[in-house]
Amino acid sequence: MLALAAPVAEAAPPPADAPPADAPAAGPATADGALIDGRRRPGYQKTLPDKVEQDNPGAVNAPPPEAFYDKWDGEGSPSDLVVDTGVPDRWRITSSLCPKKDTATGKVNSALYTLFPRLAHVCHSGLDPFHHNTLKGDRPLAAGKKPGFLKGDDWYFIANAVSDTVVEPRSFPIPVGNQTTTDPDFNDTFGRSHSLVLSQTFIAGFSLLKGETAFKPPVVEYRVAIAGNINHVQVPERRVLYVEPSKGTKRTDGFIGLQEAFIDYHLGRFDSSRFDFVSLRMGIQPFQADFRGFLFNDNQLGVRMFGNRDNNRMQFNLAWFWRIEKETNSGLNNIAAPMRKDWILTGNIYRQDFPFVGLTSQISATYNINRETRITTDANGFPVRPALIGDLRPRRYHVLYLGYGVDGHVGRLNLTGQFYCAFGKDRNNVLTSEPARISAFFGAAELSYDRNWARLRVSALYASGDSDPYDNVEKGFDAIFENPQFAGADTSYWIRQTIPFAGGGRVIGINGRNGILNSLRSSKEQGQSNFLNPGTALAGVGGDFDLTPNFRLTANANHLWFANTAVLQELRNEGSIPRSIGWDLSLATTWRPMAAQNVVFRLSGAVLEAGKGFRDLFDQRGHGTQFYSVLGNLTLAF
Repeated sequence: MLALAAPVAEAAPPPADAPPADAPAAGPATADGALIDGRRRPGYQKTLPDKVEQDNPGAVNAPPPEAFYDKWDGEGSPSDLVVDTGVPDRWRITSSLCPKKDTATGKVNSALYTLFPRLAHVCHSGLDPFHHNTLKGDRPLAAGKKPGFLKGDDWYFIANAVSDTVVEPRSFPIPVGNQTTTDPDFNDTFGRSHSLVLSQTFIAGFSLLKGETAFKPPVVEYRVAIAGNINHVQVPERRVLYVEPSKGTKRTDGFIGLQEAFIDYHLGRFDSSRFDFVSLRMGIQPFQADFRGFLFNDNQLGVRMFGNRDNNRMQFNLAWFWRIEKETNSGLNNIAAPMRKDWILTGNIYRQDFPFVGLTSQISATYNINRETRITTDANGFPVRPALIGDLRPRRYHVLYLGYGVDGHVGRLNLTGQFYCAFGKDRNNVLTSEPARISAFFGAAELSYDRNWARLRVSALYASGDSDPYDNVEKGFDAIFENPQFAGADTSYWIRQTIPFAGGGRVIGINGRNGILNSLRSSKEQGQSNFLNPGTALAGVGGDFDLTPNFRLTANANHLWFANTAVLQELRNEGSIPRSIGWDLSLATTWRPMAAQNVVFRLSGAVLEAGKGFRDLFDQRGHGTQFYSVLGNLTLAF
């Protein structure tokens, strides 16, 4: 069989006004013919290659009808294939020759593989995630196999499954009282600090969508994702896992949550030639308010309109969310609980190649309204709303976040940055019991440089803290539901672990699990934002080193401070507390044995070398200076 080859045109002489051969490359044209300054055409050459002579004219002819074959039905000889006129679409090209299973034996007749040995490379099991199969949405559902309520053609079914296993030995300061300690001879404010967390999560997601899985958005999509979690925790002291001291120091718990359940409907296109579109998504859906998840990153019930313009150089979101209550120990959505009186209105616009080529800018406005006045306890009996800090009265607040962020690169330097201003009103300042204004700000930036197999980076973050708790202006910045991918993310000690605040409140954490802000709230999942906090400052360096295509080594060294300790001094009744939290040192490895995200194993270790401020708050007879966190994580995905 002759190979097909496209004809090659002869090089035409350049026009009279053409630039010289050594002139810099012009940027590629957009759909409307405009050039993007600074962009370079991939594969651009200053000089034309040598002329190629076409010496096989027959190669450009269309193949004869005999070149197209239908599936062999297993009867007769493999050479007696029925002639067809063509293949109707791209996804049936490779599968049209795959032999069918024998209905009696359930086996595939391999005689066709003898005639065409290379078919073995394109005919695979439908459970193979590395090759085309219907379960992964690579081919549409056959007309006779799709449910009757699905009208029309080109319906795809996409199934995915994830297993996430966590083994986490750790240590952190655990406050105890003399009447509840497991060791009566240990007379101190803090008990033993070592604990263990085991967690197993299974996620199953299913999507039905009509349209195409690439090139343009689907016409309509239905999606459901369910997560089940089993966790086991061991701690050395009582009243850490349960409010009742009699329940001991071990807990095994499980929960099933609905993480996604939405309908995505394609409203139309702005320009059919560019596939610029607008869609509407309704239901429980994921949403991330900024590039790195500093403000709001969660799966919540809402309505979201989104799309793009200008040949996808501009994207936009406009959304409203009504927060679902979280289950205490798993962090999953608890749709059986009453909805929270907490609403989020948000809108953002992304612009590519602004203000520099290669950099994407985002402006956003997010309005959080909280009207939760009912006293709420979590599944373990601890009060979470209102937080047990200050006057213990219920709180109501509304706050507007105005943000600007960038992500991309400027030349060889990669840059991510985010800035927020927060303005609003708190109906009850927990220290003055009077209304207070909210006026806070946040900034974070990460600069990195790639050189061969290494990426070196520097990180900086500052969240304002309150300098005067009694002036009825709350200046401490707090997020709605943070999950930052920054400065080591969940392999960092300070981001991974929750540090209880003893002596100034009950069941209060200085920071939250998988959060970086020192917010003094009961929990990230079930608590309320608190703008009367000491703030956060961070400066760090780190690097990612791809030692092999399958193995990555990551190292981070961050120093953390309280932005202002005035609030801590009032709550602890201390005259002065140093600002230094200490050094957060972490080392992480990531191994992908199949060079894909289907099997990922992470092992990390982090140490907090306590600074003067941390030791002032959590000194354990001179021994509370070092704490550790180990994370073993295995992720399997289909």
